[in-house]
Amino acid sequence: MKYVPLIWLGIWRKPVRTTLILLQVAVAFALFGVLQGMKTGVDQVVADIRPDLLFVRVSLDSASPLPVAYADRIRSIPGVKTVTFANELVGTYQRPTQLVAVIGIENNEVWKTLLPQIVTIQPKDLHALQNARIGALITPYDARKYGWRIGDRIPITSTTLQNDGSGTWMFDIVGFATPGAKRSTNIFANYDYLDTAGAQNKGTVAFFLVVVSDPQRATAVGAAIDRTFANSPDETTTQPYSVLVEQAVRQIGNLNFVIRSVVSAVLVALVFSIATMMMQTVRERTPELAVLKTLGFSDPAVFLLVVVEALIVCIAGALLGLGLATRIFPIAARFLPGLSMPGIVLALGLIGAVLVSLISVSLPASRAARLQVIDALARR
Repeated sequence: MKYVPLIWLGIWRKPVRTTLILLQVAVAFALFGVLQGMKTGVDQVVADIRPDLLFVRVSLDSASPLPVAYADRIRSIPGVKTVTFANELVGTYQRPTQLVAVIGIENNEVWKTLLPQIVTIQPKDLHALQNARIGALITPYDARKYGWRIGDRIPITSTTLQNDGSGTWMFDIVGFATPGAKRSTNIFANYDYLDTAGAQNKGTVAFFLVVVSDPQRATAVGAAIDRTFANSPDETTTQPYSVLVEQAVRQIGNLNFVIRSVVSAVLVALVFSIATMMMQTVRERTPELAVLKTLGFSDPAVFLLVVVEALIVCIAGALLGLGLATRIFPIAARFLPGLSMPGIVLALGLIGAVLVSLISVSLPASRAARLQVIDALARR
């Protein structure tokens, strides 16, 4: 403890310089936290997607949706445990720029646990939806954004017309669905309502979700589903849901390469910047360090003194930057459902701060430790 005042005075000997170093470290680790958080978070989301889930959609060669009757044929395929389906209605609320996606889900209990990383539906909300033909489950984000409450009737305008030619679809809010993305604008409604009220494509679905009995055979079961409907008017394309999520991520570019390149460049630049500032600090403090050696400080003690000062500044700056990253991360996370800041990123950030400080201060601290008292006092 007797060295604490000495370390503290050494850190704040040049307040402006110390503040600049803190800000540099904070900005670098804020960037590290957001970018590495996205990479690790995406990997975690993909890993958490249940491996026994298949996504069945219409083949790219077909322009029409899939018949709902396919559900029974899919259930008869060996290895298939559960099949459900959904339809989609894209519309707007009040203004053309306020897009809202309505997902019409089948009336069953599967949706309570089907995709917990994407959406969570409580039993009471699901039952309320099933008991209301034009019922809808909204997200908490939409409730705050539009001021919606349970019991409200909301109009959604769509180019998909109803039997009477109207493009305005009415929904009664009966509960909530909690999405993985905090700013999701999906509404969950009843499939039967969208199907029977729609003027076209009756008895069709946008996609099927299939749960297989053995996750190890998911790919084989998917291939069997596609073979079943090969050469039919509506061929299917079946993929594991985790693969679908990975492909969606790849569409925004080589995420891993970009993040590694940016983070590496930032940290390397930070090492050189801190090393330069620490060399300048040691040169300015040469007489002070010589006095410390005159008073009995050994070479290792002086070395550790300079290292500890750099460690404190870097760790403090990293904590500030990582704290900032956790605040701004939700802005990036809203584009990918289920994405959150993994705790391991914060731990890696602190480890990185220690490594950056040790690498950047090693040469200046070694120079301080090798100072000769006579030469230093003479400013040679």
